Amino acid sequence: MSVNNVCLVGRLGADPEMRRTRTGKSVCSLRLATERWTREGEPDDVEWHRVVVWEQTAERCGLYLKKGRLVAVEGRLSTRSWDDQDGRKRYLTEVVAARVSFLSGGGARDGAEEGSEEQSAAQPAGRPGPALDAEPLPF
Repeated sequence: MSVNNVCLVGRLGADPEMRRTRTGKSVCSLRLATERWTREGEPDDVEWHRVVVWEQTAERCGLYLKKGRLVAVEGRLSTRSWDDQDGRKRYLTEVVAARVSFLSGGGARDGAEEGSEEQSAAQPAGRPGPALDAEPLPF
């Protein structure tokens, strides 16, 4: 038995990058920073993660997320490879998100900007909404 499941909580290091595939599917790239902590409870180092979000979830992330926003990402690891211009094999490991939750407003370390309660990317601030992997809303 094997399990490929990732759960990260961190802040966005840049605004989301939205694009479309040749077939018209929405895809959003996120740069997520997580901190590693020492035994004394002090921040030690920052780890950067590439996150890829697809279709309706991608559209919502592109609409509501900004640099500095605290988010939780659930998904799976995926590694892809290609040959660069010099013929060398290159690899990239990223998180393919199944679910993205907004945890606080952008930039505010304590979440005071919009409150610290969890918010869904599917709804504007202050309105409860379905999980991102649910059916899209009719607006």
